[in-house]
Order: sequence, then structure tokens, then C-alpha cells
Amino acid sequence: MSPFWTTVTEMVIVGVVILLFYAVVGLFLVYAERKVCAFMQNRLGPNRIGPFGIFQTIADLVKLLFVELIPIKNADKFLFNLAPFIVIIAGFMALAAVPFAKGLHAIDMNIGLLYVIAVSSMGVIGVLIAGWSSNNKYSLIGAMRSGAQIVSYELSVGLALITIVILAGSMQLSVIVEAQRDGWFLFKGHIPAFIAFIMFLISSTAETNRGPFDLAEAESELTAGYHTEYSGIKFAFFFLAEYMNMFIVASIAATVFLGGWMPFHVGSWEGFNHVMDFIPPFVWYIGKTFFVIFLMMWFKWTFPRLRIDQLLTLEWKYLLPINLVNVLIMAFLVLMGWHF
Repeated sequence: MSPFWTTVTEMVIVGVVILLFYAVVGLFLVYAERKVCAFMQNRLGPNRIGPFGIFQTIADLVKLLFVELIPIKNADKFLFNLAPFIVIIAGFMALAAVPFAKGLHAIDMNIGLLYVIAVSSMGVIGVLIAGWSSNNKYSLIGAMRSGAQIVSYELSVGLALITIVILAGSMQLSVIVEAQRDGWFLFKGHIPAFIAFIMFLISSTAETNRGPFDLAEAESELTAGYHTEYSGIKFAFFFLAEYMNMFIVASIAATVFLGGWMPFHVGSWEGFNHVMDFIPPFVWYIGKTFFVIFLMMWFKWTFPRLRIDQLLTLEWKYLLPINLVNVLIMAFLVLMGWHF
């Protein structure tokens, strides 16, 4: 086989594997959120289909596949049908850059972190198109809210990550992970790294339109926001993309702040560190990622939904100034060499 066709075959295989991973993780996260929500509310959650209800989300997916796709009067059909694919593809492209273990990632470019920020921001274009093309005032208001929210909180997400880029000296995700071989940046970066981690968690939760920042689909005000008019598999695309965006955000948090696939080591505790090395890197990565996902679910089912003015005030009056000062402090610490 010629080198060209070898490369094409490899790209197809990697694409299919990422697509399957995307679908499996999305379905699992829907089930996990239902269980976490039930635990918070002292309920059982899904418990009818399969042991512990683990096949509930698969049953829901089958149901959505057979739901009738209702045509919307006076909607822009081309854009209406295109929007769910833009949202899905944005998440799919961002996932390709995530390092699951050493050498286990589809692409490892030297601007990996910038690439993830840029690509994940494209999802809001799908949301805006969905809201505009639906010919529905609730959808349009939800899309406008989502646009304002993502444009605002993208700044804080970027500044929180820049704080760690200053510490790591690179935007390449594999290099950032390797730099944490002797300690995670959450601990090596002193207080500025911890503040950046908290800022990233808050801002990325808002950027993914999850509670308590889910104003774009506030059921009590906008029915379902930008995807009010969607049904069947197109609605499933939006639903799946929300959970995959949460997974990608948690993966970036685990990679940048918690050492990615690196095991947990403590200074000169040779025995302890040796035991930690026995745990496979992928298990470390997935454990840290699901820990961050649990935190995000905890936020959603604990705090009440903010109003739109409260949401924008939180970003522009508090998070953005704190992030700017934090970046300066981290730059000073790195310049003076006062980090671990």
C-alpha cells in the first residue's frame, strides 16, 4: 500500500475510534448525571432497564432515533439542519487533541492548548444558527444568551490557561503533562495555580452552558432555549454535545492542572511513588477527568440558576479582574523562580 493510502487508512481508523469513544462516553455521562442527581436528591435514579438501570440511556437513544422529525414552518431548513452538526463536529475536533496517555492522542501540535480553545469556541456558532433558523422567539433569545455567555466567559477560560502556560513554558499538551512528572501544576504553582484552577472550573462550566449557568435553555423561561424546535436525532446531537463538551473541559483541567496521565507522586516517598506507578496512565487520566466531571455535576445540582445580569456581572466585575491579576502574579513568580 502506498504511503498516501496508508495515511488515509490510519486517519479513517482514528476517526472511527474517536467517534465510537465520543458516543460511548456521551451515553455514560448521561447515565452518570442521572445517578449523581438522584443521589443529591435522595432518589434511586434509573433502576428499571438493566442492572442498576445502566441500559436506560441506550433505551432513550433508541427512542430518539425513531421519533418523528417535525418540519418547522418558515424555518431556514438548511441552517436548521446544519446547526446540530456544527456543534457535534466542534466537540469532535477538540477531543482529537486530548492526550489520554503517553503517545495516545490523535494530534499533538505545539499549539495544542490554543487549538482546543479555538475549536471548542466554534460550537457557539451552531447554537446561534440553531436559535436564528428556528423561527421561534424562545430559541432566538436562548441563542443570544448563549452567545453573550460564551464570549464573556471565554476570556476567563483563556486567562486561566495562560497562567499555566506561563508556568509550563509551552502550549503543547504532551509537554505540559511531562512537565508535571515531579508534581502536578496545581501544587507546583502555589496559590496562583490554585486560583487559576478554580477560575477555570467556574468559567468552563459557564462556557458549556451547564447549571447554574444554563440560561441558554432555561426551561422555566424559554421552554428549552435554542433547541426548543428540535426533535429526534437532531435533539440528541445537541444533548450529546453538551455532555461531550463537559468531558473535554474536564480533560483539559485534568491535563493542565492535575498532571494528565501522570501518577500522583510525593517527594522522596520512594515506596509510595513506586506503588502509584503500577496504576496504568490511562486509569490516572480517566480518574482525574471523572473527578472534575463530578465537581461540575455537583455545582449543577447544588446552586440555583443565576439571572443573566448576575451571570455577566460575575464575569466582568469579578472573574476577569481576578484572572488578570493572577496572570501577573504567576509571571512574577516564574520570573523570580519562586515555584517548585
